[in-house]
Amino acid sequence: MSEALNELAGILEAKQGDAVLSTAVNHGELVVQVTAAGLTDLVEFLRTNSSCQFTTLVDITAIDYPEREKRFDMVYHFLSMVQNQRIRLKVSVEDGEMVETITEIHPSANWFEREVFDMYGIMFANHPDLRRLLTDYGFQGHPLRKDFPTTGYVEMRYDEAQKRCIYEPVTLTQEYRQFDFMSPWEGAEYILPGDEKAEAK
Repeated sequence: MSEALNELAGILEAKQGDAVLSTAVNHGELVVQVTAAGLTDLVEFLRTNSSCQFTTLVDITAIDYPEREKRFDMVYHFLSMVQNQRIRLKVSVEDGEMVETITEIHPSANWFEREVFDMYGIMFANHPDLRRLLTDYGFQGHPLRKDFPTTGYVEMRYDEAQKRCIYEPVTLTQEYRQFDFMSPWEGAEYILPGDEKAEAK
């Protein structure tokens, strides 16, 4: 399998050299680092070239690396049922940089790209309907960014007087508690059965 994937990597480097930055075979998949400018041409080549035939878009997601200059990795997974091969494309993008949509090539990318926009805030140029998908219209922030607070910024509740749902700033009913993890029972001041065995060693 890896021999076939290495052969595929050679084809991509030869015919799509401007788009391909690097290739590697990991866990039975070919991983290709791609330039943002060459993404759509490479995706089209993968779909239509007889040596590839990656006609199934499996998933699109992103990874957040806040410490990097190019903060996000866009990740695309494709499957060729004809060749029985999988390929993963990675595109590094800066925060605020737009990525070209691939909905013209793979219409199923529509909702995947909307999810990435909703969760990470990555914008897709020429997307036919780029709206939030999983969160509400008035939602603030992007929940899968690593700097997004676990409590969020606002909370929603139904207001009986106004007969509608309203948003309010998050208020915590208690402060965060610190756990020392010394006992499976928080605050336990007694020795649990079996603990004495650890001290005896």
